[in-house]
Amino acid sequence: MDKKQDKPMRKFGLIGRNISYSFSQNYFSIKFKDENILDATYQNFDIQSINQFKKEILATDHLAGLNVTIPFKEEIIPLLDKVDKKAKKIGAVNTIKITKKGKTKGYNTDCYGFKKSLKPLLKKQHKNALILGTGGASKAIAYVLKQLNIDYKFVSRSASNNADYTYSDLNQELINNHQIIINCTPVGTYPKVDQAPDIPYQFITSNHILYDLIYNPSTTLFLQEGKNKGATIINGYDMLVFQAEKAWKIWNK
Repeated sequence: MDKKQDKPMRKFGLIGRNISYSFSQNYFSIKFKDENILDATYQNFDIQSINQFKKEILATDHLAGLNVTIPFKEEIIPLLDKVDKKAKKIGAVNTIKITKKGKTKGYNTDCYGFKKSLKPLLKKQHKNALILGTGGASKAIAYVLKQLNIDYKFVSRSASNNADYTYSDLNQELINNHQIIINCTPVGTYPKVDQAPDIPYQFITSNHILYDLIYNPSTTLFLQEGKNKGATIINGYDMLVFQAEKAWKIWNK
């Protein structure tokens, strides 16, 4: 028997809903090819309900690691055997390591990816931020901003305990006082590229950073509006690359 076939293929994948567009599968497939990693494959686990995690996904042979995306970053936590301290503090998991005995441990690598991509853009005026959206991704963003001593407020479509403002509250004063604006919602993702979060773009200036966690399209309408006003803009691509490489290290340590 060929020695290479003695070693079972390690399987990795992404859990999410409606994820055919996913960055991760493409990224890791290219990485495995480019780096001559012959014992690993990466696939999408497109599920409708988190209940499928234990019954279906964990039943996959030789599963070694998973990424988690919208809308399961929070729902996954109670289903894991262990959760890393940082991920517990954030309240969201986007990376899971699976041991040979099938035990699962959750991590958050979004915070690493976001911090590494945002830090080079920061200037002294960047003291306050608006986080658009209150889902799992926004939690990692808030965690990083706190680490960087940047005060933040959450913005949501409707008033709730999780939101400081609704979109209709946003006025010139608030936009002037919050010179980092981060879109953590899926609004503007391909194919709905003609949509953008409902903020008063007329008050954006060249002192602002507009950060969109979306990477497809590379310049969303949200970012284009910022660019038109001279703001610094960045999409989610670099964050995704950094978090993916961090996940790969976790899976292989």
